[in-house]
Amino acid sequence: MPLSIDRTPTPNLRGFALLAGLEAGVRGMLISVMPLVVYRALGDAALASQLYFAVGAVSMLAGFMVPWLTRFVPRRWMYSGGVGLYLLGASLAVAGGPTLTALALLSNAIGTATIFVCFNAYILDYVARNDLGRSQSTQMFYAATAWTTGPVAGVWLLGVWQPLPFLLAGGFAVALLVAFWRLRLGNGKEIQRARGPAPNPIAYLGHFMRQPRLAAGWLFAVVRSCGWWVYVVYLPIFCIEAGLGDKVGGTMLSASNMLLFSAPLMLRLVYRFRVRTAVVGAFLVGGLAFALAYPASAWPWATVALLVAASVCLVMLDVAGGLPFLMAVKPSERTEMAAVYSSFRDVSGILTPGVAWLVLLVLPVAGIFAACGAAMLATGAVATRLHPRLGAARPSHGRAPRVAAE
Repeated sequence: MPLSIDRTPTPNLRGFALLAGLEAGVRGMLISVMPLVVYRALGDAALASQLYFAVGAVSMLAGFMVPWLTRFVPRRWMYSGGVGLYLLGASLAVAGGPTLTALALLSNAIGTATIFVCFNAYILDYVARNDLGRSQSTQMFYAATAWTTGPVAGVWLLGVWQPLPFLLAGGFAVALLVAFWRLRLGNGKEIQRARGPAPNPIAYLGHFMRQPRLAAGWLFAVVRSCGWWVYVVYLPIFCIEAGLGDKVGGTMLSASNMLLFSAPLMLRLVYRFRVRTAVVGAFLVGGLAFALAYPASAWPWATVALLVAASVCLVMLDVAGGLPFLMAVKPSERTEMAAVYSSFRDVSGILTPGVAWLVLLVLPVAGIFAACGAAMLATGAVATRLHPRLGAARPSHGRAPRVAAE
């Protein structure tokens, strides 16, 4: 990953992709480590689940507060504060202990929410509407290595010396902060001077719900994220219970994350067949694969194969699934709507374990795959309502601020 960036006044796609890749280095290193550390610190799976539920709720509220706070704190400092929370979380985790470990998890979650809101606001400021798809795929390509190697490396480093993965994640956070300030993104583009008091952080939720395109785009992100939750958490559990061992799930996750390297190729397919076709097809095919994994559970390897096939569709949704929301956002609502959009992570993190708990009351683990498949199929039906020309160039309209391709 190149660490040198030209000091140009206009951010470019590779600059944004570099930020995404470095942040993936932090999160990818800790995604498999934090659950182990939390469980060791608390000593009880139920307590760990309660902690994750509480942290998800708090981080969602924190994400909603970011637009309000940016009325008083410049966005560049909000982004830097989010990176600072990563460093704080790593330090608390190194110190260890039940209380500090819980605070480390909370610090990382709020940092992720803050950075995600600010980053998407910058994207909407500097990336032209027709370049949003290319920006998404480039970010995924830069982040692919971190998401492929990070989970495995984090667990291995944890076994070598417990503070090691947190120190490495802190190093990525420092590199992220340096890269951000070298890009000189500032506070984004100001559309117009504020003519009234700062709105209530929750006030724009009603406005969001009254815009069907935004609500649908957010729904796509939530269901896609739930699909990844099911794949990452419950596939390894299924493999262990089916007698396949504890390494199959992790191996399949690494193999699926390698698909992120194909994001530019997938983007070409999106442009060729249009956004609506890509989103609908990915939800329907992926939902069907998840649903078939339940009756195929008598043959464990068939279930694994079906879920790997579903993960291909999830990667396609990573490329195209966020475009309906991003393309529908008005310039004057960038920060506020970015905060709403960022809530999909926390909502899926609360929703997936809750639904899984209900399913497990009456069905085995494979029943969770069927529930996920039903949700994806229903979402695919909603996606058929998207405009058929979504994502196509509109030369008759005014030009949006563009960024350099390289």
